[in-house]
Amino acid sequence: MTLRLTNTLTRRTEVFQPLVPGEVSIYCCGVTVYDLCHLGHARSYIVWDVLRRYLIWQQYRVTFVQNFTDIDDKILRRAAAEGRSMEEVSESNIQAFREDMKALNILPPDQSPRATQCLDGIRSMIAELEAAGAAYSADGDVYFAVMGRPDYGKLSGRSLSEQQEGASGRLHSDEESRKRHPFDFALWKGVKPGEPSFPSPWGQGRPGWHIECSAMVRQELGTTIDIHLGGSDLIFPHHENEIAQSEAANGEPLARYWLHNGMVNVDGEKMSKSLGNFTTIRALLASGISAMTLRLFVLQAHYRKPLDFSRDALDAAATGWQGLNEALGLGLSTTFTAALGWANVAASAQPAPGHDVGLEPSREAFVGALDDDLNTSAALAVLFDLARPLRALARRLERGSEASGEDRALQGRWQLLTELSGVLGLELELSSSSPSETSAGPDPAQIQALISERLAARQEKRYPDADAIRDRLRSDGIELIDRPDGSTEWIHRPQSGGPPRG
Repeated sequence: MTLRLTNTLTRRTEVFQPLVPGEVSIYCCGVTVYDLCHLGHARSYIVWDVLRRYLIWQQYRVTFVQNFTDIDDKILRRAAAEGRSMEEVSESNIQAFREDMKALNILPPDQSPRATQCLDGIRSMIAELEAAGAAYSADGDVYFAVMGRPDYGKLSGRSLSEQQEGASGRLHSDEESRKRHPFDFALWKGVKPGEPSFPSPWGQGRPGWHIECSAMVRQELGTTIDIHLGGSDLIFPHHENEIAQSEAANGEPLARYWLHNGMVNVDGEKMSKSLGNFTTIRALLASGISAMTLRLFVLQAHYRKPLDFSRDALDAAATGWQGLNEALGLGLSTTFTAALGWANVAASAQPAPGHDVGLEPSREAFVGALDDDLNTSAALAVLFDLARPLRALARRLERGSEASGEDRALQGRWQLLTELSGVLGLELELSSSSPSETSAGPDPAQIQALISERLAARQEKRYPDADAIRDRLRSDGIELIDRPDGSTEWIHRPQSGGPPRG
């Protein structure tokens, strides 16, 4: 069996062959850190986490790089609105991102470069492009000359002639009028009043969005990588521009395989802040949805297709996860394993987990599913099939039934289920805390008083005091969720590992 992936660049499903046998270099477009992560980010990063886990499971040495865009118009606008610095906004959202990814059991990247920490590489690449005639400066700005790249549009399928026709009448602003062509894009932006800036051969300013990723790919992974990942909304113009500028500077292909995940729809409509159906990861988890339910929900759809989000769909995923969770918990219950004699079996010389002859078809079906362009839906079907008798056994044992010889022989099935679930990043979630533990919850009145004190500190721009209150609450297991309307909600995450309540 051989891994096959749908390559956006060629519009074909191709056999994956890395540049270096046994090694895989991956660059995943990260977030612009001006706000909390939303369901769309969860969908994208869960899927790419499975790809990475699967490659590692197949014995590849994987280098996974995911960047942070920590200077951008959106960050600057948020900083101005909140009376904070660009660095403060970026740092707080980077920390929130890491917490959200950890909550979703997403492996941290091997490297997490930031745009502001790659300025030398950015300036160097821009200078190379200008020297090669692929870029030009204009009043402190530097633009990439798209018309110099006849293959521009090869990723998105948009031809230059089509773009020329669609660009008529666009040269209306001062910035646009400095361009030679409407669809040339900024590599360096000259300084504007009140904005942070950095020195460059073209004057004070800051990098454009697209050049950041090209420079960070080259800095961390070299001129050509195996796989470039992102959402389908990045195909044009971001990834198209990455290809143009990287290949003009390096003279080599940027990436051999381009993979893009589909967008998220909420109750049949595209998720959008303007539509009011925008949902953050933290809000979802705060509403009582477990992290593993969210992972399973995402993986039920093929990564390239739209993901339809609704309460009914989430409830169905929760039911499915409950069954898998029960099966996974069977082998970790000392009561059940003692009744089954699994502890003695595990201590004896046995075949490697999941390699019972009778289970090989399940393993092969799982591998075949993920080899088929990461068909996580079919892979989940294998897990449900493995879990079915284990879940039934757990329920019989709960009712006090005696274990039979056939039941004792199910350990290999449980081991394989655990192994394959781990490839999808699905791990056992502990049950709720005992009644005695849940009765001693936090004091809502005290928490609300601290929230009010923090709000006052923020309004008076005493941000260290506000952060200290947040840290104090977090140390007690209280996570604050700041809403766009200025209100703050909270969630209690017990230190025992039980589910959140608030």
